[in-house]
Amino acid sequence: MTLNCDVAIIGAGTAGMAAYRAARAHTERVLLIEAAHYGTTCARVGCMPSKLLIAAADAAQAVREAHRFGVQAEAPRIDGRAVMARVRSERDRFVGFVLDTVHGWPEATRLLGRARFVGARTLDVDGRRIEARAVVVATGSRPRIPPGWRERLGARLIVNDDVFEWQDLPASLAVVGAGVIGLELALALHRLGVRVRLFARGSRVGPLTDPELQALGQQLFGEALPLTLHAAALEPVLDGDQVVLGGERFDALLCTTGREPNLDGLGLEALGLPRDDLGHPRLSRHTGQWGDSPVFVAGDATQDRPLLHEAADAGRIAGDNAARWPRVHQRPRRAPLAVVFSDPQIAIAGASHAELTAAGASFDTGRVSFADQGRSRVMLANRGALHVYAERGTGRLLGAEMIGPAAEHIGHLLAWSVQRGDTVQQMLDSPFYHPVVEEGLRTALRQLHSDLHLPEPPLENCMDCDTSAEVGG
Repeated sequence: MTLNCDVAIIGAGTAGMAAYRAARAHTERVLLIEAAHYGTTCARVGCMPSKLLIAAADAAQAVREAHRFGVQAEAPRIDGRAVMARVRSERDRFVGFVLDTVHGWPEATRLLGRARFVGARTLDVDGRRIEARAVVVATGSRPRIPPGWRERLGARLIVNDDVFEWQDLPASLAVVGAGVIGLELALALHRLGVRVRLFARGSRVGPLTDPELQALGQQLFGEALPLTLHAAALEPVLDGDQVVLGGERFDALLCTTGREPNLDGLGLEALGLPRDDLGHPRLSRHTGQWGDSPVFVAGDATQDRPLLHEAADAGRIAGDNAARWPRVHQRPRRAPLAVVFSDPQIAIAGASHAELTAAGASFDTGRVSFADQGRSRVMLANRGALHVYAERGTGRLLGAEMIGPAAEHIGHLLAWSVQRGDTVQQMLDSPFYHPVVEEGLRTALRQLHSDLHLPEPPLENCMDCDTSAEVGG
């Protein structure tokens, strides 16, 4: 059987769904192909279930911390089965919304099966032949597991997908990999009473690239939970029904050592499409196009900013251009924004310190510590710091890195300013309420303005000419 369509989309996750909507704005001849099950990584095993677990952990920690406010409370009693029942129930609810959306699309535009390229515009899907004018690959990614670990540890080796199927919390857990996923889950489970040790395979904890902030992050997270750095040489072994790692015994090992794109098994090697030195597809992130072919790639399969909003944007761009093929359009991308829901939170907005340094950018840094920031002290959340980076000469904000309270919100303000091209002066001319955590941002901006040696605006136009610090600012 041969099916003909204008656009075939492989993968029904966030990027694939966005590509489907964008392509159908041009043509009804769209086919969405899914090999396993409908539902996004975010809803099933990523953003939403992890935040449900973190919310439970935050509630437990609030009880523990209540005495610091003069509120006496009994130590929290964690009901692991109830915690995981809520995680699974709400997770299923979020997945249900995704399923309702997909099942609301015409059945003729959906196909379950495993796709494989037999030509740049021809797919085999479990014996069915698909002829398409253009193809979007949106197959996502999967956890990367070091060689031999699965064979050595068997069922005692788990990945984040497995966590959200738990019926109860384990007594102990080793978490290997201190990136975003490992850091969030290790801290949440530690606060829920699980004996956890987080093993960082190098010296870094979390995604911060600014050396000062990375060092501060290591200190703060080392105080928050058991943490072992430089653990790349450790080799876990199975002893009975427990994992032994670093001289400790654990019920299981959660592997969070990164993710890899689901591009194998698609037959792409036969197409001869261009790749970089690491073997990754050579793509334009402004078109989604792979080389000059009718193949487009979007989402986590590209290894480019593996975040939901980025996947949605990339899917929209790829789907739109696949439907327009061969008339491919360049599309703008949003300012980068990444958030880690740890405690303290982490945010990177715009260009990171490492990206600016690698690009040879001429920039200055404005700094603020939250140790004595007024509202942060009120909430007993006065840990962390914020660095903002601006271009010398113009004063234009280039990016920022932060570890501290309300980073998820301040990160948005900073990303919006980067995208608009705001200068430090324009940001200082914006309103800052008192007392709020955002006043810490103003402190960093004022220092940055001074370091940049920018001229003060005329007094009658200056919204922030009094550089004295407000009480608790």
